[in-house]
Amino acid sequence: MGSMDGYLQALSLVAILILAPMTIHLLVHKEENTVFVFVETESEDEDEDVEGREIPQLNRTEVARIATFNIKVFGKTKMGKPEVVSQLVDTVLQYDMVAVQEIKDIDQTVPYDFLDELNNASGDSWNMSLSPRSGLQEDDQSSQEQYVYYFNTSVFREVGQGFLYNDTESDYFQREPYIASFELLNASGNSSGFDFTLFTIHTKPALALEEINALHTVVESYRENNSAETDLIVLGDFNADCSYANSQELWESPMRLPQYNWLVNDLADTTVSSTDCAYDRIVTLDELGGRLVGTWGIDTSIDDTNVSDHYPVWFDLYR
Repeated sequence: MGSMDGYLQALSLVAILILAPMTIHLLVHKEENTVFVFVETESEDEDEDVEGREIPQLNRTEVARIATFNIKVFGKTKMGKPEVVSQLVDTVLQYDMVAVQEIKDIDQTVPYDFLDELNNASGDSWNMSLSPRSGLQEDDQSSQEQYVYYFNTSVFREVGQGFLYNDTESDYFQREPYIASFELLNASGNSSGFDFTLFTIHTKPALALEEINALHTVVESYRENNSAETDLIVLGDFNADCSYANSQELWESPMRLPQYNWLVNDLADTTVSSTDCAYDRIVTLDELGGRLVGTWGIDTSIDDTNVSDHYPVWFDLYR
């Protein structure tokens, strides 16, 4: 992306974020291949002068960086292309955890092969939380995919066993969300005392709005069964833009109730191609016990649709 394109992208992010009612004070900081956005999440006097406020200059050891990444048709054909796999490995290793959507391998070996590639390239140990093949209802089995959370074991520890949302009664989703819980480790690799739960989703484009709305039901159901747990994060390929869901429809969604923070705004572009769509989103419930830094970014270093047609989108948690 040229410097002028990057500048215009940053301006568009500023414009929408300043108008977004769920935020208070916002600044944008541009670094190579990434747009950083700082969101002031705590209530402050609206008259306070915030001119000159800076994005927190935190060392990467002070934060855990979590991304969501739709790796376009991630199957054996893609795993058989060393140059593509190399770029995917380099991309994932920029983060401490990555929620991956669109794994399409009927033999279910690709997630394991890619985990081996991560461990071969990293000085840290990586593990994964892998879903069963989603699309369990009979009418959904023509588009089955797997989800996976790849994570650095010096930063996260999985708590319990991940599971697909039980969609048998209502059949809200073509591909049921995958739910898994993790403990955040501190910079020494010990318990930080903070657990959280991730919900990742790849919506059916033609039913994107309906499935986005149903995510609220998934969140509330989980909370009812887990003592009103609030440290929850919903992320993935929502298909939440362009012809699938417009901004007005999204603002009327139950997923835009005040308890939800949408870190990726409606004017962001998370697509590699010439389209300009904010398909990939990160939504937190409340402020995650004060762990939410408020920074998020879109990694625009990927420019080859053979790698993916989506950019990774990420956010930070205090360790």
